[in-house]
Amino acid sequence: MGYVEIVGLRKSFSIRGHPLEVLKNVDLRVEKGEIYGIIGFSGAGKSTLARCINRLEEADEGEIVIGGVDIRSLDKQALLRERRNIGMIFQQFNLFEAKTVYENIAYPLRISKTLRKGIHTRVLEAAKVVGLSDKLAEFPGGLSGGQKQRVGIARALINRPNVLLSDEATSALDPQTTLQILELLKEINAKTGVTILMITHELDVIKYTCSRMAVLENGVIIENGNTNEVFGNSKSKTGEIFFKVYAEFQRGPEFTGGDGI
Repeated sequence: MGYVEIVGLRKSFSIRGHPLEVLKNVDLRVEKGEIYGIIGFSGAGKSTLARCINRLEEADEGEIVIGGVDIRSLDKQALLRERRNIGMIFQQFNLFEAKTVYENIAYPLRISKTLRKGIHTRVLEAAKVVGLSDKLAEFPGGLSGGQKQRVGIARALINRPNVLLSDEATSALDPQTTLQILELLKEINAKTGVTILMITHELDVIKYTCSRMAVLENGVIIENGNTNEVFGNSKSKTGEIFFKVYAEFQRGPEFTGGDGI
Protein backbone atom coordinates (compact mmCIF):
# COMPACT_ATOMS: atom_id res chain seq x y z
CA MET A 1 0.00 0.00 0.00
CA GLY A 2 1.30 3.46 -0.90
CA TYR A 3 1.69 6.30 1.59
CA VAL A 4 -1.06 8.20 -0.24
CA GLU A 5 -3.69 5.77 -1.52
CA ILE A 6 -6.74 7.00 -3.43
CA VAL A 7 -9.31 4.46 -4.58
CA GLY A 8 -12.51 5.04 -6.58
CA LEU A 9 -12.66 8.77 -5.90
CA ARG A 10 -15.66 10.58 -7.37
CA LYS A 11 -16.71 14.21 -7.09
CA SER A 12 -19.59 16.08 -8.72
CA PHE A 13 -20.80 19.67 -8.58
CA SER A 14 -24.29 20.97 -9.25
CA ILE A 15 -24.31 23.47 -12.11
CA ARG A 16 -27.69 25.20 -12.52
CA GLY A 17 -29.38 22.19 -11.03
CA HIS A 18 -27.53 19.68 -13.20
CA PRO A 19 -24.76 17.39 -11.90
CA LEU A 20 -21.28 17.79 -13.38
CA GLU A 21 -18.97 14.90 -12.58
CA VAL A 22 -15.44 16.32 -12.20
CA LEU A 23 -13.62 13.28 -10.81
CA LYS A 24 -14.62 9.87 -12.12
CA ASN A 25 -13.34 6.83 -10.24
CA VAL A 26 -9.82 8.16 -9.66
CA ASP A 27 -7.23 5.66 -8.40
CA LEU A 28 -3.79 6.88 -7.33
CA ARG A 29 -0.89 5.50 -5.33
CA VAL A 30 2.03 7.64 -4.13
CA GLU A 31 4.97 6.23 -2.17
CA LYS A 32 6.33 7.84 0.97
CA GLY A 33 8.98 10.47 0.29
CA GLU A 34 8.55 10.74 -3.47
CA ILE A 35 7.70 13.75 -5.61
CA TYR A 36 4.77 12.60 -7.74
CA GLY A 37 3.44 14.61 -10.68
CA ILE A 38 -0.18 14.96 -11.79
CA ILE A 39 -0.62 16.75 -15.10
CA GLY A 40 -3.66 17.73 -17.13
CA PHE A 41 -5.26 20.54 -19.09
CA SER A 42 -7.39 23.24 -17.45
CA GLY A 43 -10.68 21.68 -16.37
CA ALA A 44 -9.26 18.16 -16.09
CA GLY A 45 -10.04 18.08 -12.35
CA LYS A 46 -6.53 18.65 -10.94
CA SER A 47 -7.38 21.30 -8.36
CA THR A 48 -10.53 19.48 -7.33
CA LEU A 49 -8.44 16.38 -6.71
CA ALA A 50 -6.02 18.38 -4.53
CA ARG A 51 -8.88 19.90 -2.54
CA CYS A 52 -10.51 16.51 -2.04
CA ILE A 53 -7.28 15.05 -0.68
CA ASN A 54 -7.28 17.48 2.27
CA ARG A 55 -11.09 17.68 2.36
CA LEU A 56 -11.42 21.32 1.42
CA GLU A 57 -13.91 19.66 -0.92
CA GLU A 58 -15.92 16.63 0.14
CA ALA A 59 -15.72 13.74 -2.31
CA ASP A 60 -18.93 11.89 -3.16
CA GLU A 61 -17.38 8.41 -3.08
CA GLY A 62 -14.06 6.67 -2.66
CA GLU A 63 -11.19 6.30 -0.22
CA ILE A 64 -8.38 8.72 0.63
CA VAL A 65 -5.81 7.14 2.92
CA ILE A 66 -2.69 9.05 3.98
CA GLY A 67 -0.16 7.32 6.18
CA GLY A 68 -2.75 4.72 7.11
CA VAL A 69 -5.38 7.31 8.07
CA ASP A 70 -8.71 7.27 6.21
CA ILE A 71 -9.19 11.01 5.68
CA ARG A 72 -12.83 10.72 4.68
CA SER A 73 -13.79 8.91 7.90
CA LEU A 74 -12.57 11.68 10.25
CA ASP A 75 -14.89 13.90 12.23
CA LYS A 76 -14.35 17.68 12.25
CA GLN A 77 -11.92 17.80 15.16
CA ALA A 78 -9.89 14.81 13.96
CA LEU A 79 -9.75 16.32 10.46
CA LEU A 80 -8.40 19.61 11.81
CA ARG A 81 -5.63 17.71 13.58
CA GLU A 82 -4.82 15.58 10.55
CA ARG A 83 -4.71 18.60 8.21
CA ARG A 84 -1.61 19.74 10.07
CA ASN A 85 0.14 16.83 8.36
CA ILE A 86 -0.98 18.03 4.92
CA GLY A 87 0.60 21.28 3.70
CA MET A 88 -0.72 23.07 0.61
CA ILE A 89 0.95 25.55 -1.75
CA PHE A 90 -1.38 27.63 -3.94
CA GLN A 91 -0.89 29.23 -7.34
CA GLN A 92 -1.97 32.71 -6.23
CA PHE A 93 0.07 32.71 -2.97
CA ASN A 94 -3.02 33.54 -0.83
CA LEU A 95 -1.06 35.85 1.45
CA PHE A 96 -2.51 38.44 3.84
CA GLU A 97 -1.34 41.76 2.40
CA ALA A 98 -1.79 43.60 5.72
CA LYS A 99 0.32 41.06 7.64
CA THR A 100 4.10 40.79 7.67
CA VAL A 101 5.97 37.81 6.27
CA TYR A 102 6.41 36.61 9.86
CA GLU A 103 2.66 36.85 10.54
CA ASN A 104 1.78 35.11 7.25
CA ILE A 105 4.07 32.18 8.02
CA ALA A 106 2.84 31.99 11.62
CA TYR A 107 -0.87 32.03 10.69
CA PRO A 108 -1.53 28.25 10.74
CA LEU A 109 0.03 28.00 14.20
CA ARG A 110 -1.91 30.98 15.54
CA ILE A 111 -5.27 29.53 14.51
CA SER A 112 -4.31 26.22 16.15
CA LYS A 113 -3.50 28.20 19.34
CA THR A 114 0.15 27.18 19.53
CA LEU A 115 2.07 28.87 22.33
CA ARG A 116 3.84 32.10 21.32
CA LYS A 117 7.33 30.74 22.06
CA GLY A 118 6.67 27.68 19.91
CA ILE A 119 5.39 29.86 17.08
CA HIS A 120 8.51 32.01 17.09
CA THR A 121 10.86 29.03 16.94
CA ARG A 122 8.93 27.39 14.10
CA VAL A 123 8.64 30.59 12.04
CA LEU A 124 12.38 31.18 12.23
CA GLU A 125 12.97 27.55 11.23
CA ALA A 126 10.60 27.71 8.24
CA ALA A 127 11.92 31.09 7.10
CA LYS A 128 15.47 29.76 7.13
CA VAL A 129 14.47 26.74 5.03
CA VAL A 130 13.02 28.96 2.28
CA GLY A 131 15.69 31.67 2.48
CA LEU A 132 13.56 34.47 3.91
CA SER A 133 15.17 35.04 7.32
CA ASP A 134 15.92 38.65 6.37
CA LYS A 135 12.37 39.38 5.11
CA LEU A 136 10.28 38.56 8.18
CA ALA A 137 9.40 42.19 8.98
CA GLU A 138 8.40 43.04 5.40
CA PHE A 139 4.91 42.98 3.85
CA PRO A 140 3.92 40.94 0.76
CA GLY A 141 3.52 44.07 -1.35
CA GLY A 142 7.27 44.62 -1.27
CA LEU A 143 8.18 41.08 -2.33
CA SER A 144 8.80 39.56 -5.75
CA GLY A 145 6.61 36.73 -7.02
CA GLY A 146 9.23 34.16 -6.12
CA GLN A 147 9.57 35.56 -2.60
CA LYS A 148 5.80 35.51 -2.16
CA GLN A 149 5.73 31.85 -3.15
CA ARG A 150 8.54 31.14 -0.68
CA VAL A 151 6.32 32.65 2.02
CA GLY A 152 3.55 30.30 0.87
CA ILE A 153 5.91 27.33 1.03
CA ALA A 154 7.13 28.32 4.51
CA ARG A 155 3.53 28.60 5.67
CA ALA A 156 2.77 25.17 4.21
CA LEU A 157 5.79 23.74 6.05
CA ILE A 158 5.14 25.41 9.41
CA ASN A 159 3.35 22.34 10.83
CA ARG A 160 6.12 20.03 9.58
CA PRO A 161 3.70 18.09 7.34
CA ASN A 162 4.19 14.60 5.98
CA VAL A 163 2.51 15.49 2.66
CA LEU A 164 2.79 18.66 0.59
CA LEU A 165 0.21 19.44 -2.10
CA SER A 166 1.57 21.83 -4.73
CA ASP A 167 -1.39 23.08 -6.79
CA GLU A 168 0.01 24.95 -9.82
CA ALA A 169 2.53 26.55 -7.46
CA THR A 170 4.80 27.84 -10.27
CA SER A 171 2.20 28.84 -12.87
CA ALA A 172 2.38 32.55 -12.01
CA LEU A 173 6.18 32.66 -12.02
CA ASP A 174 8.74 33.36 -14.73
CA PRO A 175 11.01 30.47 -15.86
CA GLN A 176 14.02 31.47 -13.77
CA THR A 177 11.95 31.86 -10.60
CA THR A 178 10.14 28.61 -11.38
CA LEU A 179 13.47 26.82 -11.49
CA GLN A 180 14.46 28.32 -8.13
CA ILE A 181 11.20 27.22 -6.51
CA LEU A 182 11.50 23.70 -7.94
CA GLU A 183 15.07 23.46 -6.67
CA LEU A 184 13.82 24.54 -3.25
CA LEU A 185 11.07 21.91 -3.23
CA LYS A 186 13.53 19.20 -4.26
CA GLU A 187 15.89 20.29 -1.50
CA ILE A 188 13.08 20.25 1.08
CA ASN A 189 12.03 16.79 -0.10
CA ALA A 190 15.60 15.49 0.17
CA LYS A 191 16.16 16.95 3.65
CA THR A 192 12.81 16.19 5.28
CA GLY A 193 11.44 13.24 3.32
CA VAL A 194 8.10 15.03 2.84
CA THR A 195 5.93 13.43 0.17
CA ILE A 196 5.06 15.98 -2.55
CA LEU A 197 2.17 15.83 -5.02
CA MET A 198 3.08 18.24 -7.83
CA ILE A 199 -0.20 19.17 -9.54
CA THR A 200 0.39 21.22 -12.68
CA HIS A 201 -0.19 21.75 -16.39
CA GLU A 202 3.51 22.50 -16.94
CA LEU A 203 5.44 19.62 -18.47
CA ASP A 204 8.85 21.00 -17.61
CA VAL A 205 7.87 21.10 -13.92
CA ILE A 206 6.96 17.42 -14.00
CA LYS A 207 10.05 16.38 -15.91
CA TYR A 208 12.38 18.37 -13.66
CA THR A 209 11.01 17.21 -10.32
CA CYS A 210 9.06 13.96 -10.59
CA SER A 211 10.21 10.38 -10.97
CA ARG A 212 6.63 9.18 -11.49
CA MET A 213 3.56 10.89 -12.89
CA ALA A 214 -0.08 10.52 -13.87
CA VAL A 215 -2.08 12.14 -16.68
CA LEU A 216 -5.55 13.36 -15.71
CA GLU A 217 -8.07 13.79 -18.52
CA ASN A 218 -11.73 14.71 -18.00
CA GLY A 219 -11.63 13.55 -14.40
CA VAL A 220 -9.99 10.21 -15.12
CA ILE A 221 -6.37 9.14 -14.68
CA ILE A 222 -5.73 7.67 -18.10
CA GLU A 223 -2.07 6.79 -17.73
CA ASN A 224 0.60 6.75 -15.09
CA GLY A 225 4.09 5.43 -14.49
CA ASN A 226 7.74 6.39 -14.71
CA THR A 227 8.03 9.98 -15.96
CA ASN A 228 10.57 9.21 -18.68
CA GLU A 229 8.50 6.29 -19.93
CA VAL A 230 5.28 8.33 -20.08
CA PHE A 231 7.14 11.16 -21.84
CA GLY A 232 8.63 8.74 -24.34
CA ASN A 233 5.57 6.63 -25.08
CA SER A 234 2.35 8.39 -24.14
CA LYS A 235 -0.81 6.32 -24.64
CA SER A 236 -3.36 9.07 -24.07
CA LYS A 237 -4.74 11.90 -26.18
CA THR A 238 -3.83 14.45 -23.49
CA GLY A 239 -0.34 13.03 -23.22
CA GLU A 240 0.18 13.07 -26.98
CA ILE A 241 -0.85 16.72 -27.24
CA PHE A 242 1.27 17.76 -24.26
CA PHE A 243 4.37 15.94 -25.43
CA LYS A 244 3.99 17.02 -29.06
CA VAL A 245 3.87 20.66 -27.96
CA TYR A 246 6.81 20.04 -25.62
CA ALA A 247 8.90 18.64 -28.47
CA GLU A 248 7.95 21.33 -31.00
CA PHE A 249 8.59 24.30 -28.71
CA GLN A 250 11.68 23.09 -26.94
CA ARG A 251 13.94 26.11 -27.17
CA GLY A 252 15.15 29.21 -25.33
CA PRO A 253 17.05 29.48 -22.04
CA GLU A 254 18.15 26.21 -20.58
CA PHE A 255 15.59 24.80 -18.19
CA THR A 256 15.16 21.06 -18.04
CA GLY A 257 16.68 20.79 -21.49
CA GLY A 258 15.57 24.22 -22.69
CA ASP A 259 11.80 24.40 -22.65
CA GLY A 260 10.04 27.34 -24.23
CA ILE A 261 6.52 26.51 -23.11
